[in-house]
Amino acid sequence: MKVIPRDQHCISRKNISDGALKVMARLRSSDHQAYLVGGAVRDLLLGGHPKDFDIATDATPEEVHAIFRNSRIIGRRFRIVHVRFGREVIEVTTFRGHHDSEPASGRGKASHQSDQGLLLRDNVFGTLEEDAVRRDLTVNALYYDAANFAVYDHVHGMQDLEQRSVCIIGEPEVRFREDPVRMLRAARFAAKLEFTIEDETATAIPRCAHLLREIPSARLFDEFLKLFFSGYAERTLEQLMENDLLRYLFPDSDYEIRQDSVAMALVQAAMRSTDQRIQEGKPVTPAFLLAALLWPVTDRLAEQLRDRGDPPMTAMHNAAQQVIASALQTLSIPRRFSMPMREIWEFQLRLQRGNSRKARELLQNRRFRAAYDFLLLREQVGEETGDVGAFWTELQTLPENQNLPMLDSDSEEAGDGAGGRPRRRRPRKRRPATS
Repeated sequence: MKVIPRDQHCISRKNISDGALKVMARLRSSDHQAYLVGGAVRDLLLGGHPKDFDIATDATPEEVHAIFRNSRIIGRRFRIVHVRFGREVIEVTTFRGHHDSEPASGRGKASHQSDQGLLLRDNVFGTLEEDAVRRDLTVNALYYDAANFAVYDHVHGMQDLEQRSVCIIGEPEVRFREDPVRMLRAARFAAKLEFTIEDETATAIPRCAHLLREIPSARLFDEFLKLFFSGYAERTLEQLMENDLLRYLFPDSDYEIRQDSVAMALVQAAMRSTDQRIQEGKPVTPAFLLAALLWPVTDRLAEQLRDRGDPPMTAMHNAAQQVIASALQTLSIPRRFSMPMREIWEFQLRLQRGNSRKARELLQNRRFRAAYDFLLLREQVGEETGDVGAFWTELQTLPENQNLPMLDSDSEEAGDGAGGRPRRRRPRKRRPATS
């Protein structure tokens, strides 16, 4: 273990929340160890200002809960304690032991693994040293002691911070088999911190990526939110594709955007827009980003259905249903997001018709703004829309009693195509069967 004293690091107590300092102080006064750990320590050492603070202690969840009346025990696979101070929640975890060790006098329950090595339960408690090597990444396994102001490093985390490297703790393949989501976390932190993934860690990811199929779709959706809604979605997309992980979240989309540069540009533009809105403090919704990620697949299928003879709106409706049903096999997308994304897709046809007689009515639709933004993204990357984006942009600036501009598509019948010339795509090779 390496101890970094106060004069050799930049962490200051003034950058740590009062709630976290209170939790550590009260645990110490109750004869327990207590350290700030994880992302907060990492970000403080990098000069950042973390929003979340996690505490590691030798107290069991029940002991922590007994000390803090403003707390509750949560979790089953990993039991932790949430201590609440107003709107702030401090997460307190008990030191983890090795999952094949015997629990000490009732302090924990033996862990349970699947036949493939996946940890199904892990409530074996241990020491500070054991807890450090049980964490996933070296840069997330640094401990700060608010009593003596020292940082404790058991797994060369400080060295990896200085080298800007994301490294799994222990044997990569073993750790990925225990929890395949660690591969997604490695990619996420590499994107967030703008670090590189250490060679052995990076080499093991393609060999273990298929294990993500064992992860429940609800948990993968939670990881999707962490990956793409933390302000660095565009870099995260690059990391997922570079490490061949995107296809375990969006298999059909991964194939489409690798084949079609316009589809790739659209997804990248949506990621960039999401990052910008987060940086500006504007609201974002998973429905919009999901609509962009799955649009290349939906648009391709709708085109095939139109070629078969289906009317455009019917083709889009059926394509949307099929694509969402397929996506749900991998990600458990809540209905509150799947319904708006479907409406965004179907709205594209109504906007491309650009019928000025019904334009005011469309402006009042609750999905207009999202569908309009999506239309502009499509035009930005070169999709053929009939150049109707300018019409809708101008329309929003006109007084309600002013005559509306006319479009060539005004003469179309309501059941006709989407307006403009049909988009011509280059022929592609047939998609190979996946194992």
